[in-house]
Amino acid sequence: MKKTPTVWTLADVQAWFAGRIPDGWFTEAPTVTADREEILVVGTVARPTVPEGTDASGATVAERARIQGFREDTRAHRMRIADEAEVLWGRKVSWGARCGAAEELFTTQSVPVMTRLRMDQRAVLDTLIDAGVARSRSEALAWCVRQVGSHQREWIDQLREAVEQVERIRADGPDGTGGPAPADAPVDAPTSEA
Repeated sequence: MKKTPTVWTLADVQAWFAGRIPDGWFTEAPTVTADREEILVVGTVARPTVPEGTDASGATVAERARIQGFREDTRAHRMRIADEAEVLWGRKVSWGARCGAAEELFTTQSVPVMTRLRMDQRAVLDTLIDAGVARSRSEALAWCVRQVGSHQREWIDQLREAVEQVERIRADGPDGTGGPAPADAPVDAPTSEA
C-alpha cells in the first residue's frame, strides 16, 4: 500500500488545480498561491467582445460583468473543487478571476494575527485612528502592512528570494535529510484521515 506524502510542494498544488479545473474556465493556467491558512486560485477569463467604438470605461464594465458571470456560473463547481482541496491540504481555498485590466478576488480569508506593541508603536496606530485612516488598531495595523507591501514591494520580493535560496541550500545540506522546506512552497498534507 502506497503511503501518502506528508509534504506537498506548491508545484504539486498548482498541478492538482490545473488537472482539476475544467479546461474551458480560463484562457491560461491559473495562478495558485498558498500560505499556512489559505490557497488562492486566480484565473484569467476570456475578454468579452464589445461593440466597435466602446471606450475604456465601457470595456471595463464589460470585463467586470464577465468576471461576475464567471463567478455565478461556476459557483457550485468551484465549491466542490474547494472542498476536495481543503480535505487534501487542510487550508481554505479562495478564488478570483481577472479579465483584461479588471481583477476580483471572491472569497479571500481574513486571518487574525497577534502581536505585541510598545507604547510608541501603539501611538502610531492610534494616530491613524485619530486621523480617520482606520477605525481600530487592527484596521490601522492592516493599513500599515498594505503600505509596506506596496511601497517596499521590491525589497519584500528580494527578501522572499533570499529566504527561498537559503531553504534550497539547506535542502541540499550534507546530511541529505533536506532540512526544513521553504516557507512559501510546501503545503503540509492533512494529519488526520478524512
